Parts: sequence; structure tokens; C-alpha cells
Amino acid sequence: MSQQHAIKSTTSGAGYFLKGLQLVTQPGTRRFVIIPLLINILLLGGAFATLLTQLNGWIDGWLSYLPSWLEWLSYVLWPLLAIAALVTFSYFFSTIANWIAAPFNGLLAEYLEAKLTGKNPPDDSFKALIKDLPRTMGREWTKLKYYLPKAIGLLILMWIPAIGQTLGPILWFLFSAWMMTIQYVDYPFDNHKVPFIDMRDALKEHRGQALSFGAVVMFFTMTPIINLLVMPVAVCGATAMWVDHYREQFKRY
Repeated sequence: MSQQHAIKSTTSGAGYFLKGLQLVTQPGTRRFVIIPLLINILLLGGAFATLLTQLNGWIDGWLSYLPSWLEWLSYVLWPLLAIAALVTFSYFFSTIANWIAAPFNGLLAEYLEAKLTGKNPPDDSFKALIKDLPRTMGREWTKLKYYLPKAIGLLILMWIPAIGQTLGPILWFLFSAWMMTIQYVDYPFDNHKVPFIDMRDALKEHRGQALSFGAVVMFFTMTPIINLLVMPVAVCGATAMWVDHYREQFKRY
């Protein structure tokens, strides 16, 4: 079976993440992975070391806002708030890492797409990276503007006693999964200069696949040690998804 045929047999979002795990170790791909990997290790490693030392105190402080007649809910809310904190830290620091690593992630996506489609690899010189830097950073800013209003609304919801603290962590996880998919699938979309709104609408047509991919990325981003390796794997998986489901749709770009 050819490599491209094997890729096309993968249809689930979780399957594309696993495919990314295979692709990231292939000869030729590894040289694009080193810098994003180092950035991820430094940022996420430091963030999770801080989180693990402070988490108990933060959650106890949040639960102190519960009225006395709802204290029994603390046994249910503690794990939910712990998950919410993990998701928040994971997304926040992975977003910072992606901002810094965005030009290198774009190169990785571009190279891998060429490899999967049988094209000649693009120019991966430092000069090409610098040339695309303004557009790449502008796209990261567009994603941040899309993210912030929704994130602020969910954070406000989570401060509402009982209802917000129960429902909020679940909605936050789903939203973060969606944003994880947008973050990583956007690299091949942006390489082809597909507008952000068009990309978002295309993902909505495959919402289940997008959410399952993002949920798997989110889960492993929340997992200490493993989360240090997630960024390049997610870029590879998202690029394979682009090749299978979106490349033909946006070939006019």
C-alpha cells in the first residue's frame, strides 16, 4: 500500500493525530521538528512545573466561593476545576509556543504536504521563512482575536456559582478542543493563503472530525511529559487531514 493511500484510509480526527505520530519521525521531516520541539519543551515544561505546585491552593480558593449549603458539591467540582485548570494552562502556553514556533510549523506543514502529494519540497531557507513572517504573525493575531471574546465569555460563566462551575469546565474543554484544531489545521490553510473565515466554515462542515482531533491534541497537551512532543505531531496530523479533506476544495488558492 502506498503512503498516500494509507493516509487517505484515515478518517477520524484521533486517527489523524496517530498518523501525525508516524509522519513526524520519517526521514526528511525530523529536521523541521527540532526548533518547534525545543520551544514546546521550554514553555510547556516550565508552565506545568508551576501548575503542579500551585493547583491545590487555586482550587481550594475557587471552592471557597461556594455557599455553605452547596459545600457537598466540592467533591464533584474539584476534579472538574482541576481539568479546567489543566485545559486553560495547556491552551494558553501551547498558544504562546505556537506563536513563537509558527514560522517553523508553517515550514513543516509545507514540506510534509509536498511529500504526501508527491511534489518537490519547497524552499526551506531562512530567507523564505523571514519573507513569510509578517503574514504568519498576522494569521496568529487573527486566531487570537477569534479566541479571546469566546474565552472571556466562558471564564465569566465559570464564576457563576453551581451552574457555571459545573457546566463551565465541560464547555471550556470543548471550546479548547475546537481551538486546538483551528490552531494546527490553520498552518496548511495559511500556506495556501486561504482566508481564516473560509477555513473556519470548512472545519464546521467536518465538526465531529475537527472536535475529535482537537480533543486528542488537548488530552495529550494536558499530559505531563507527553505534552512536550505534541506540537510537531499535531502539525503533521493536521497537514495529513488538510491533504485528504480540504486541499482539493481549496485548490483555487
